[in-house]
Amino acid sequence: MNNPFTKTCGCVGKCNCGDSCNCGMCAKCTSSPMKKADPRRTIGPGKNFNKANPTGTGAAAGGGMTEKGVREYRRNNPGSKLQTAVTTDPSKLKKGSKAAKRRKSFCARSKGWTGERGRAARRRWNC
Repeated sequence: MNNPFTKTCGCVGKCNCGDSCNCGMCAKCTSSPMKKADPRRTIGPGKNFNKANPTGTGAAAGGGMTEKGVREYRRNNPGSKLQTAVTTDPSKLKKGSKAAKRRKSFCARSKGWTGERGRAARRRWNC
């Protein structure tokens, strides 16, 4: 009856709540004071992605997250290094600069993006 491993939440083992459990089921283990990060969704409420629009340009064409969206994402996910697209004309970028390297890298890894949003993103990055 007096189990030395059982604490106030009634679970056995090591726990994050300070008691000896870690079941993930009790209220003490599931309620965390830290806010969970945003789920990795690209569309939906509060994501600040524009739907693909063939007549639009830049972010309005569905080519990535807006500046406002990036700020909100970074606010909700501390430590994030998310940046907006390099929309500068390639001829105006200094060769070997950080922006030029980011653009070149994005263009190389997004070659297979043939969907509507992928094409819009590649257009926005001047690929």
